[in-house]
Amino acid sequence: MEKKKRNNAYANILKYTSLFGGVQALSILVALVRNKLVAVLLGPMGVGLLSLFNSTIRFIGDSTNLGIGTSAVKHISEAYAQDDEQTTSQTVQTVRAWSAITALLGMLACALLSPLLSKYTFGWGKHTLHFLLLSPVVAMTAIMGGELAILKGTRHLGGLARISIINVALAVVLSVPLFFVWRAKAIVPSMIIVAFAQMIITMAYSYHYQPLNLHISASALRNGGNMVRLGIGFFLAATFGSCADFIIRSFVNNAGSPDTLGLFNAGYMITMTYGGMVFSAMETDYFPRLSAIARTGTTLNDTVNKQIEVSLLIISPMLVGLIIGLPIILPLLYSHSFLPVTSMAQLTALAMFLRAVKLPIAYLPLSRGDSKAYLLMEGIYAVVYVMLSVFFFHAFGLIGLGMAIVLVASFDFIMLNVYMGHRYGYRLSGNAIKLMLQQFPIGMAAYALTLKGQGPTYWILGILLIVISSVLSWHALKKRTR
Repeated sequence: MEKKKRNNAYANILKYTSLFGGVQALSILVALVRNKLVAVLLGPMGVGLLSLFNSTIRFIGDSTNLGIGTSAVKHISEAYAQDDEQTTSQTVQTVRAWSAITALLGMLACALLSPLLSKYTFGWGKHTLHFLLLSPVVAMTAIMGGELAILKGTRHLGGLARISIINVALAVVLSVPLFFVWRAKAIVPSMIIVAFAQMIITMAYSYHYQPLNLHISASALRNGGNMVRLGIGFFLAATFGSCADFIIRSFVNNAGSPDTLGLFNAGYMITMTYGGMVFSAMETDYFPRLSAIARTGTTLNDTVNKQIEVSLLIISPMLVGLIIGLPIILPLLYSHSFLPVTSMAQLTALAMFLRAVKLPIAYLPLSRGDSKAYLLMEGIYAVVYVMLSVFFFHAFGLIGLGMAIVLVASFDFIMLNVYMGHRYGYRLSGNAIKLMLQQFPIGMAAYALTLKGQGPTYWILGILLIVISSVLSWHALKKRTR
């Protein structure tokens, strides 16, 4: 009975990881079409400008949303797990009220700071109007984040899956025609139009499951006190991450060029998007499930370790394939002008092996409502990430950024295991360690192969490594779910 229960747990994790992995794969296919068209229409400089605007807006949003999108999932999950409809409804009302407040706060902050954002992002003052026009995007993103938190907390995974697909498709349909006609001049208008359309779709789904109550009571605002206090630590941590991303991209843009930034963004995004096929299930299924566990101990540890095992088994063959296939994939998805970022992207893909292990561990303080611990970990990570990126970019250029990503991932993996073990008694399971010792060397061998140059031997050995990783993963998954 115990073995059957354990295998059912693996099967459920695999089910939802596959569901959102499939959704993410479909989203990626649509996004790849958009990326290809954007790369051709805008070139590396246009891609760099687009990424710089996006990272800046995300930084402002993360700095003003009070962590509602994260803390709300925990509060709603707890009420929903107890089948308490009244408390769930009240919490939803509170989330919407505070999302509206943070939306207004973010929009005003972006508008008021637009001259400074232009100066310190681009180094000159010609983009003040652009940031002023983009301020509503911050508000729309905050509203959308609150509604997504409601859907996650109430376990409406089907709605979340459909929203993901529709929103990616909207980004293509609405932005590409604008880029085709106006090229780089369409970047700001396209961001506004896409954000508005995605917000409307998200609200429509959320309101269907949790109808809107226009009466916002004073108690709804007061009841959000605990959620906001919890969220403040999370939003500060998110601000660290967004700030690090913002600093690095601004540094690359100023110390290098917009073309260099466009290359970096392409290499970084292709690996992060690829990994997202597995990691997307973390926030939608794993985090609410982890939050519903009341106490630390065996159940919590088992939940984290099972998520690590399934994530690693699914993503490892994909990452080996990505490392080997990037010389073909990059020109196919972007253009031949993006080939200089190949080595950096291959190193970033190597770091994704560690991300598959450390990300489930990183959710522990979130699920416990321990904002201070989460803030500490994210703050240290952000500082180390910026320092290593600046140093290695100065020393080695683009490939140096890949080195920095691998090193900071290794540092974060060690730091999280040590700290979470001390704070929550967490330990990596023997099964998780065994899988790491099987799959990590294959990934390192794949990267080592890329250093020898391409040719028949490269492709033969590369395909062999992909097959070995796939067979090992298939047998391990079969053993865990039968």
